[in-house]
Amino acid sequence: MTSGVPKGENCLVDMDSKAGDLFTAETANVTGGGGVMGKLWLPKGLSANMAKEWFDRRRASIRPWAGFVDHRKFTKPRNFGELCQRVVRNLDTYNSNYTFIFMGLILYCIISSPMLLIALAVFVGAFYIIHLKSLESKIVLFGKEVTGHHQMGLAGMVSFPVFWLAGAGAAVFWVLGATLFVIGSHAAFRELEGGSEMEELFMEPV
Repeated sequence: MTSGVPKGENCLVDMDSKAGDLFTAETANVTGGGGVMGKLWLPKGLSANMAKEWFDRRRASIRPWAGFVDHRKFTKPRNFGELCQRVVRNLDTYNSNYTFIFMGLILYCIISSPMLLIALAVFVGAFYIIHLKSLESKIVLFGKEVTGHHQMGLAGMVSFPVFWLAGAGAAVFWVLGATLFVIGSHAAFRELEGGSEMEELFMEPV
């Protein structure tokens, strides 16, 4: 009576193929786009591709910097109504330019303050360690599980003393103040696209 169990070389071939499939599946889980390494640094719902697409869209919609800073296009608003209209329209027209100015001010503030760099390094390190611990076993804090949404907040709590020593609060207010001054001044004094005719059209009573 012949059994259905493979013998000899057939058995070896089957075992080798099974082992190969097993290791291939494990490798895919570790290194795949949806694996641990692909999601290590980004919050749930975000990905490196999404961030790159957002950056590319912003960069593609930037207005020419030569026209953006052309001093001949800056004039004093005639009244408060024209000032408000310039601000609203220019914020929409030069939205991407203003975004990169804001990012540049943040980068300048971080680079010019070594303590802030240390604080950011502590924050990233704390988040990295917490994330690795959560992969090994569930992290419970005050009787509640620390999920992916709360890991960044926990890392912020751990690194808060370092940010406080680095004067992060003052840096935030400096960035906000500098952003409001630079962007607000440009939006208020930069003529609208289309020149004075466009401004007269918006100033025309309805």
